[in-house]
Order: sequence, then structure tokens, then C-alpha cells
Amino acid sequence: MSYLETGSLLDEFRSFDKGGFFDLGHPLLNRIADSFLKAAGIGAIQAVSRDAYFTAIEGSGLDSNNMSELDGSRKYNFPNIKGETNRKSLEAMVKNTGKESLQWGLAAGVYSGLTYGLKEARGAHDWKNSAMAGAITGVALALVSEDSSHEQIVQCAITGAAISTAANLLTGIF
Repeated sequence: MSYLETGSLLDEFRSFDKGGFFDLGHPLLNRIADSFLKAAGIGAIQAVSRDAYFTAIEGSGLDSNNMSELDGSRKYNFPNIKGETNRKSLEAMVKNTGKESLQWGLAAGVYSGLTYGLKEARGAHDWKNSAMAGAITGVALALVSEDSSHEQIVQCAITGAAISTAANLLTGIF
């Protein structure tokens, strides 16, 4: 066996950082798809780990109401998990995981596409591009949430712009 045959899988994994998972023929499409896939995977891991945590808490008999009052978060409700069959529990977890994956992927894809497009259109990558991309991404996330009010849309736009701008300004400092 030659080096190329044994090293090709490792080389393939290393190429993900350089060129992404695939080539759609245009850098904008490649960047959006690559960001979507990576963030969707992170969203799936986050959703499964959160579901596993709350399932363990409920199964152990600990009162999650008291815990959520301590940390200030709201109680997480599982549709079709409590008192149902394992099949329905699994279906509910898969549905929740898919929904969260799409939301994370949407956020990453929109943000990545906007930053790339604004950089190409303006000829510069600065805090203004980051603020605009963050605001639009925040609006997109607010619009796909279950209870999107005018106030929530504005708040998500401001939060997205602030986080994105801060990340852009802090790049290179740390």
C-alpha cells in the first residue's frame, strides 16, 4: 500500500477546512452551504445533549422547576416524551433536533452569505458589514421562532448586530 492510499482519508478531513465539503460552482454558494452544514451539526449536538440532560433530570426525580428558578431559565417542555413509549420519545427528540439544526444552519448560512456578499459589494470587510449581516440574521431567526412579535424581531436584530460587530472588532485582539 502506498502513502497516498493510507493518507488519503486524513488528507480528506484536512481539506474540509480549506475547501469545504463540496463545490457548488460559486464561492458564495459554497460558503453558505458549508456554514449551514457545520452549524446544523452543532445545533443537532446541542439539541441532543440538552434533551439528554433534561431526560436524565426528569428520570432522576430531581425537580427541574426549582433548578430553572435558580439559574433564571425557563423550564423546557418535552412534547410526547413524558409517560409515552420509547418510539414517541425518540420521534419527539428527532423532530426537536431537526428543528434546532435547521435554525442553527439558517443562522450560519444567512450570516455567512451576507458577510461574503457585502464584502464583495463594498470591497471591504469591516464592522459595518458585520453589523448589517448580524442584524439581518437576527431578524431571520426571530421570524422563524414560534412567537415572533415586533419587539422580539427588533431585539434580535439589535442583538445580532451587536454580537457580530463585537466579534469583528475583537478579531485579532485575543
